[in-house]
Amino acid sequence: MLAGIIALVLTACTPYASAGVKLPDQVAGALPSTVETKLDAAVTDAMKLSGASAAMVGVWAPWAGSWVTAKGTTTAKGSTKATTAMSFRIAENTMPMTCTVLLALVDEGKVALDDQVSKYLPGFVGVDGVTLRELCQNTSGIADYTPSLNRIFVNNPTRQWPQLELANDGIAAPAVGKPGEKFGLSATNFVILGMALENATDSSWEDLYQKYIFGRLGMSATSLPTSGTLSVPGRHPAGYATALDAAGAPVCGTVVDVSELSPSMGWTAAGAVSTVGDLKTFTQALATGSLLSEESAKAQTDGLAVGAAWRKYGLGVTMLGPMRGSVGAIPGYLSAMFSDPVSGLTVVVALNNSTSGEAFAQALAQRLISIAAKAPAKQKGAKVVAGLPWSEQQAMADLTKSTVCPPAAPAK
Repeated sequence: MLAGIIALVLTACTPYASAGVKLPDQVAGALPSTVETKLDAAVTDAMKLSGASAAMVGVWAPWAGSWVTAKGTTTAKGSTKATTAMSFRIAENTMPMTCTVLLALVDEGKVALDDQVSKYLPGFVGVDGVTLRELCQNTSGIADYTPSLNRIFVNNPTRQWPQLELANDGIAAPAVGKPGEKFGLSATNFVILGMALENATDSSWEDLYQKYIFGRLGMSATSLPTSGTLSVPGRHPAGYATALDAAGAPVCGTVVDVSELSPSMGWTAAGAVSTVGDLKTFTQALATGSLLSEESAKAQTDGLAVGAAWRKYGLGVTMLGPMRGSVGAIPGYLSAMFSDPVSGLTVVVALNNSTSGEAFAQALAQRLISIAAKAPAKQKGAKVVAGLPWSEQQAMADLTKSTVCPPAAPAK
């Protein structure tokens, strides 16, 4: 009795304890074989187009079944098979985690979304008038440091980057616009946010992620490795990329092994490591807002249109029609994670060649989503995806269009 009373008191005192939408229960068993065949073909196509030797993927359709598999080998022309338990660098999928921590701190009253960045980074040049909200929504006007440094990232992946150097490189580049004026995806925003929240909380990001996300969700395979941790923690496939020339253009036909890499190049923008299973857990929590108060969850998904009207961006989260999640690319790996808070449809996928970038990862995710959304329900009245604003054929076309170094056609 006493334990129950204590639990009720703690629940009442926790702003996010009862927030979120409960997803439909996942039915047991596999997806129909016809659906699995199409999903398998989609992943096989993507591996061939991207040059990846390995793919790890999970598709969960609560009304119809699930498909969790790994394809290929951990190294090019290798014999060790990839598994779904293997770790990979999740790149910009770190961004919604960083913004979730920000919103959890808002729920606790430690910071406010519209606080000026300068409050936590006094004297820092280039952030005048920028708020914490604008950093997370990529409307700060601050440019992305990645384009100017990408060649170094690929060709010298083990270099360790001070956070201040990355932030200054982004600030020194031509601004996207004035604060709050327009959207411009920028890793610089998240590095600056990381610095600001460390000052605001006097805590490391390893501790912040663990306290507000990893520990609460039981994500034991997810971490933010230290700058000097060059190998992906745990068993993992090798990471590959195409070499870049002096102008930053890909040198098609080349392959660089970037398995050894300093996560400092991404830090709170793109430095985390995870698995398919852990990203499923996080993406579903992100989509339903279960880690946050109702007000903060609404703020995170109150997005602005980016390109097509059905593609929106909130606070670190990309929304494609009913799906919520993100995509990422870091030398060596591509990944995507999306979940529908109503039907529960969830897709997580990772490839171990980063050459074709985020657009490729998104197109692959959209193709998998479009296939799984059509799976027939095992029980009458089960919640299914209401509808998607793209077709599988459109996703396939986007996949081909976004391929940076298409495979050579076989000789006749």
